[in-house]
Amino acid sequence: MEDFLRPTGRESIKDKAIAHDLKGENLTNKQFERLVAKQKRFINCNFSYSHFDSVYLHKCTFDSCKFVGCKFINSNLRGSSFEGCTFDYAEFSHTQIEPEVLDKGCPGRENLQQKFARTLRVNFQQIGNAVAANKAIKIELEANRVHLYKAWHSREAYYRKHYPGLTRVKSFFEWAEFVLLDFCWGNGESLLKLLRTVAILIALIALGDVYFFKDITSINSYLEAMNEAPQMFVGVSSPTNYSGAILATIATLRYVMLACFVSILVKRFSRR
Repeated sequence: MEDFLRPTGRESIKDKAIAHDLKGENLTNKQFERLVAKQKRFINCNFSYSHFDSVYLHKCTFDSCKFVGCKFINSNLRGSSFEGCTFDYAEFSHTQIEPEVLDKGCPGRENLQQKFARTLRVNFQQIGNAVAANKAIKIELEANRVHLYKAWHSREAYYRKHYPGLTRVKSFFEWAEFVLLDFCWGNGESLLKLLRTVAILIALIALGDVYFFKDITSINSYLEAMNEAPQMFVGVSSPTNYSGAILATIATLRYVMLACFVSILVKRFSRR
């Protein structure tokens, strides 16, 4: 019944300390538990598909190492640096690691960058590093934007194979939605973009007021409308010459903007 199963050959290495620098070592498919290394240098070492559980790698230097498919759990990599390393499909959980890895360790393809930034964003939230989590979110969103754009537009073989036909059309609408939401409120991450959207809505209300109810050739009409528009938007003023449908639309926009504002605040404070 179990003829289709075979051992993975994963070697378990427990309670060991790295005695000296390593170069060109093949350390794939290992289970490192409570491994310790301080101020050691690892050059061109392959750690792919290994698990790091409760390891302590303090102020170590990793140069051109591979961490493809690795998992870091409850580990401490504080002070360690990664130069030219490969982190495709790597995952992090409750692990102390410098946020600079986002600048030097992102995978090449945008979909892998998105996954890499997401796992680090969740990891930084777990350990309470709000600044690093915000940095990871920005990289995740940018990678997602580029990935969605390439999914419907790029001629690269990878995207044309994985996003053919109707899937390509669906990717276009997903990209358009992403760009629109990014412009309106930075996909839930930018208070400045939300304030810009509110300013645009107020300006549109003022222009509509001038066009339908005032003299479009008079500068005073525009000044008066710009003075009244914020009051209408926040609900302080409800002109009698406006129909119920228009006032309801303005009220809906007001509540949507308020909900977006509260969402941004909740996200920011929840990371602290």
